[in-house]
Order: sequence, then structure tokens, then C-alpha cells
Amino acid sequence: TNPSDVLRKQFAEVVEEEKQLSLGLDKLRDLPCVTLDGHRMPLWVNTGLLADVARAQKRGAEGVGLYRTEVPFMINQRFPSEKEQLAIYREQLAAFHPQPVTMRSLDIGGDKSLSYFPIKEDNPFLGWRGIRVTLDHPEIFLVQTRAMLKASEGLNNLRILLPMISGIHELEEALHLIHRAWGEVRDEGTDVPMPPIGVMIEIPAAVYQTKELARMVDFLSVGSNDLTQYLLAVDRNNPRVADLYDYLHPAVLQALQNVVRDAHAEGKPVSICGEMAGDPAAAVLLMAMGFDSLSMNATNLPKVKWMLRQINLSKAKELLAELMTIDNPQVIHSSLQLALKNLGLARMINPASVKTL
Repeated sequence: TNPSDVLRKQFAEVVEEEKQLSLGLDKLRDLPCVTLDGHRMPLWVNTGLLADVARAQKRGAEGVGLYRTEVPFMINQRFPSEKEQLAIYREQLAAFHPQPVTMRSLDIGGDKSLSYFPIKEDNPFLGWRGIRVTLDHPEIFLVQTRAMLKASEGLNNLRILLPMISGIHELEEALHLIHRAWGEVRDEGTDVPMPPIGVMIEIPAAVYQTKELARMVDFLSVGSNDLTQYLLAVDRNNPRVADLYDYLHPAVLQALQNVVRDAHAEGKPVSICGEMAGDPAAAVLLMAMGFDSLSMNATNLPKVKWMLRQINLSKAKELLAELMTIDNPQVIHSSLQLALKNLGLARMINPASVKTL
């Protein structure tokens, strides 16, 4: 047999398998994400552009766990006005109504810059970013919050999320500004209820203050990308250390478990957005930890749904308990992979979550 024919045949088989898999995943769109033993896990999406909306709905998203409001700012030549922001936010809120849309307040700095608002720093990830910028410029924060509130009139599906919170004082300041903006729009005749407010847990300091932060807000959301980066002191964009960036590192898993435990102790729901939530294998562990919803890029949603619908929550909890006793990230990866393979679930394991020993 000609070797190139064999390769062609293998390639055709892989393509056909992918096609069948894709068709199978499409059929899941209207089915809920429920485990074999009846546990319901809401799957939300991360969005930034209006184009994301159709993709998210096509894949059966149940809401938006993270709308990156900086995207409209990044594609503009200047700060968009309140009116311009209102129109953009209204489109997002209306497109998903009545499902919730979680809008993160402007999160610039780090690797996200605006040409018309340059931030030059030696160490941008430990610098002026997220809530730090908008609290130093309350006029930016107030205009954005007013636009969000006005955009939600009659829809009431807005949730506001505050990024990069490292302590109580920042949260108090931000809440004060949100209440001020709310008072202003109501005085102007826009009748909107105060939306649920949430805090992103993405700085180690916030992990240790989860209870205190949870008491002051309506919900929490873990930003797993930044949290992993800060816990492990690894810039994931730096090729020299990128292989040390690992969201299945025991320290990251422990931090996540602590956040869920402490948030629930205060009766507050906690979600997670970041690459980890969109990794079907990792999603099994996040569900076992007790996260109330997972938010991911729309592309990954069907795969995560497929995986969680094939497993028992009780089995996922057993697996998590076993992995929490392991101190080596690579052994955690291989053990997780092996356990899912033994359950017949290997086909949905992301290549990214496979780390060889």
C-alpha cells in the first residue's frame, strides 16, 4: 500500500470523525447541561463584540458571564461618549434578554492598551490596570456606569462586574460611584433597579478576603487567567516561563476551592471565567468544587456541555478529592486524563490540558 494513500485515508477518517462530533455537539444546543445524576450546571459565554452574540446563541449559551467592555474602547480613536456606550451596551443586553449579561467595568492596562490613553510602565501586569485606572479617573467610571444603567432600562438583565479588586477600600469606592451614577440616572428619569454587583477574584489578596468581599456584593467571579498568573508569578505571554503557567497547579486548585467555600459560606454565588472554564477536563473539577456557573468562549461551550452531561457529579467529586492529594501539576494532568479516559470521555480532552510527564 502506498504510504501517502494510508495517510490520506487516516486524514479523511479524522475529518469525518470531527464532522460527526460537530454534528453531535450541535444537537446539544437546546439541551440543558445536566450531569447523569441530575446536577444542573449553567454554561455562560465571554463576549466582547456583537459578532460573538450569534455564535453564543447558536451554541446554547444561557447568559453572559463576562462582557469585555474595553473592546469598544479599543476599536475607537477616542473615549466613546455616554450615548455611544449606551447604544453598544443596549445591543448586548437586548440580544441576550432575558438572560443575564455580566458587564465588566473598563479593564485596561496590562496587555490591553488604548492608543489615545497610553500607559507606559516597566511592569504593566503589576501596574496601573483594571479598577485602579477607573478609580483614579472617576469620570470614566461614572460615564460608563451611567451608560450601562440606562442601557438596561426595561430589560433589567444587567450585572456589573468589577475587575482587579485587591481590597475592601477599592470595592467601597467603586460601590459609592455606582450608587452615585444610579442616583443620577434616576434623577434624570430613567427608572432602573440597582443591578447585581460582583467582584472579580483574580488577585491573590482577594482570595484571602473572599468572605469580606462577598458580604458587600451580590456575586463573585474568578478570573482564572490572571489568578493563575499572579499565584505562580508567571507571565503567560513570556515564552521562557510559559510552561510554568498551569491552572491545574495544586496552589491554583486550592485557591479556587477556598474561594467557592468562602463565597458559599456568605450565601453568594461564584462563577469562573477564563480559559480554565472552557477546558472540558478542567470543567469537571470546577463543577466538583461547587462553582455555580462556568463562563467560556462560545467555541468551547458544546464540548464542555458534552463532557458534563456524560459524568456523575458524585464521580467528579471523587476525582477532585483524589487529585487534591497530588502535589505535582504534571501528575494531576495525567491522572485527570487517565480517569476521563477510563470513563470513555477521552475524545473531549483539550490538547492544551494534556501535559506529558
